[in-house]
Amino acid sequence: MAVKVEMLRCFCTVAQTGNLAEAASRLGRTQSAVSMMLKQFEEHLGKKLFEGERKNHLSPLGQQVLDLSLKQVRDFDQAVQNIELAAQAEHGLIRIVSVPSVGALVFPALLDHMTSRFPGLKIELRDGDSQQVLDAVAGDTSDIGIASGHHPLNGVSAEPLFQDRFGLVAASDHPLMTRAEPPAISDLVAEPFVRNALCDFIESASFREILDGAEVTIHNTHSLITTVRAGQWITVLPQTVAQFIPDAVAFRPISDLPDRREVYLYVRERARFREISEACRSFVLSSGFGNASQVNA
Repeated sequence: MAVKVEMLRCFCTVAQTGNLAEAASRLGRTQSAVSMMLKQFEEHLGKKLFEGERKNHLSPLGQQVLDLSLKQVRDFDQAVQNIELAAQAEHGLIRIVSVPSVGALVFPALLDHMTSRFPGLKIELRDGDSQQVLDAVAGDTSDIGIASGHHPLNGVSAEPLFQDRFGLVAASDHPLMTRAEPPAISDLVAEPFVRNALCDFIESASFREILDGAEVTIHNTHSLITTVRAGQWITVLPQTVAQFIPDAVAFRPISDLPDRREVYLYVRERARFREISEACRSFVLSSGFGNASQVNA
């Protein structure tokens, strides 16, 4: 028996709900049909995916299968969406994914440029962290990506876009923001620090000690800024982010932190719509976004 994506979807839904009836309702199937599909899946594997007769506790194998199945179901759904979008793209399609801080800077002008040059063009814009950007470009779910750091990818060109310095991000009325002298790395040691993924690009040894001692990590930029805005916590982010933070939060350079975040433009070399992809690449590279992000650098 071949394992089909709907079998994986069925298993994932049951595992997530812990309930056959709720899973059947979400899938639009009868409870008996869901139960039968699960039984066939387990018979194919020759092992149980759940412990006991109830479906609210996964077996050790079931947990592994769930992790793998969720990824496959998401990839399948994304592929179907891309296929349908491509079929509708009579005048072409461009798929772009970017880290949020740069996407907020680039996307508005890029949309105006591309829609005026290519009337009827279908454009798909997404944001994500650097690893999600790289996965999308490497996996052909995006034609162009903008990510932090240089990461060689097969079949993908990588071109430097800009650099921006790292600095302290904290509530506007935080003592390190309001005092006359600029903060130093040593000033951060005594403060409750929130680590984020971009901090990993900083190599200064004294700052790495702060990261090693950080007990809290927040990956989502919006949640990070919300936490910092409350007043107690501080973090370090690239200067580009400062252009989009609320008034209650501020960015300030750190006097002895020279590290910079490097941003690269990733372009699939065999994009389906080559002319459109090249026009998008050329616009981003010639737009001067990088210069705008290096104020006070």
